[in-house]
Amino acid sequence: MAVKAMGWAHSFPVSGGVSAGRRWTRGHLESLPWTAEEPETVDAVVLTVSELLTNAHVHARSDAHLVLTWDGDCLHVSVHDEDPTLPLQRTPEPGAVSGRGVGIVRMLADEWGMKCQRHGKTVTACFRPAGARQHGEEG
Repeated sequence: MAVKAMGWAHSFPVSGGVSAGRRWTRGHLESLPWTAEEPETVDAVVLTVSELLTNAHVHARSDAHLVLTWDGDCLHVSVHDEDPTLPLQRTPEPGAVSGRGVGIVRMLADEWGMKCQRHGKTVTACFRPAGARQHGEEG
């Protein structure tokens, strides 16, 4: 059985990269056959991208390298930064303006994980839209 996959990659600088990353992601998701029928999944992916890019910029203080890969079953959202320190889920105080990113990604994604690498780390979230099966897993 042949596996057909498609993907996109882009680097986002520390200055201004988060909003550009959201726009870039939303634009590429429009090319997938299930996204028009699943706006909630699209919004979850875009929010995840926003959180992961923000974490890379704020905590790693590095540019962020975003890769989106659609394999017909799962949309993989991977963000690589230059800090090998893995993110920790925190419990922020009520009213705190930060500290919720990992918890948000965990709630939104069907699966997620992180991996230390020689030059930093990669955090990946997987989204399995129900509409993909209705479209014959085209992509």
